[in-house]
Amino acid sequence: MNAASSLQHSVVDGFAARFGEAPDSLWSAPGRVNLIGEHTDYNDGFVLPFAIDRRTVMAVRRRDDRVIRIATSFAPETVEIALDDISPATVSGWSAYPLGMVWGATEFGSVLDAAFGFDAYLESDIPVGAGLSSSAALESVFGLAITELWSLGYDRQSIARIGQFNENQVVGAPTGIMDQSASLLGEQDSVVLLDCRSLDASVIPLGLSDSGLTIAVIDTKVAHEHATGGYAARRASCELGAQLLGVTSLRDLTVDDLPRASRELDDETFRRVRHVITENERVLETVRTLRDQGATAIGPLLDASHVSMRDDFEISVPELDLAVTTAQQHGAIGARMTGGGFGGSAIAVIPAAKVEALRTATLAAFAAAGFGAPDVFTVTPTRGATREPLSY
Repeated sequence: MNAASSLQHSVVDGFAARFGEAPDSLWSAPGRVNLIGEHTDYNDGFVLPFAIDRRTVMAVRRRDDRVIRIATSFAPETVEIALDDISPATVSGWSAYPLGMVWGATEFGSVLDAAFGFDAYLESDIPVGAGLSSSAALESVFGLAITELWSLGYDRQSIARIGQFNENQVVGAPTGIMDQSASLLGEQDSVVLLDCRSLDASVIPLGLSDSGLTIAVIDTKVAHEHATGGYAARRASCELGAQLLGVTSLRDLTVDDLPRASRELDDETFRRVRHVITENERVLETVRTLRDQGATAIGPLLDASHVSMRDDFEISVPELDLAVTTAQQHGAIGARMTGGGFGGSAIAVIPAAKVEALRTATLAAFAAAGFGAPDVFTVTPTRGATREPLSY
């Protein structure tokens, strides 16, 4: 039995143990890795994520009333709430991510008079706090399920928008739309080029297997929280920079605007702005490189992205820098931190034959630095959120 099948069986068994009967439908949504394009999404820019083969799986059974009960293996309590009572004031903790999607749907115009209640049970093999969007997977799996179960009629881009709205308004994290988009739109062995202004999305073949490459994730185990101050402060700096430079968002600026920005902005705001402008350029150049030369040629762009996040945006931490340096020294063609920063994971594009050597070197480097042991594993670009067959 592969890992995905094992997780699905575990969810079905967990549902029966928690609620005393079998589910009648099964859903899943993946986490994501962002290949390149960090902190560009809420600046209306470009991102290049992909869905990964680590997923959140949810089993559901319809109820005859309008009550939702939701439970998970990573929290002891079962959360119970009437559908009509769901609002930002009535949901909290981990359950705010899925349940807030109900309120978000009503804010996007859905009338839920015909909606029914259900029991739901979730499990996940996406590491929490690792920068792999375990929260977006929760929102995406729940959003897709209620869209189909209640016949709400949303396409996947709209579900992603509701997920971002939920994260901003209910959870209180000022994130962009990238994570939900990757979780909902991902395809096998591909990345998703997302224009965060227009929400246009294009699937770009990655071609890792043809190049003998894989993507290693180095989870530093330094947990981060997007709802805390560092992320919000970076977003505020970007908004200030756009205001002072007279544009709607930093998306409206190019590298040709950097000299003016350096004259008109204080040093910190300028560096925040420079990261976003140059990161947008790197995303588009990565797409061109993938199309023209293939995955073996994108390494320098990943390396430059990490330097920009470390020095200009200042969202790296010593553990992430060590992970990137170690990967670069042990066979990676390119490496960078991924996710919102202040902890989480780094990624390395590396020949598949060198992954074990990278794992050994990384564990040794972290131990020598006095850091806690990281987790090193590979991920494969995979399909987005889906209804799974319930065949057992």
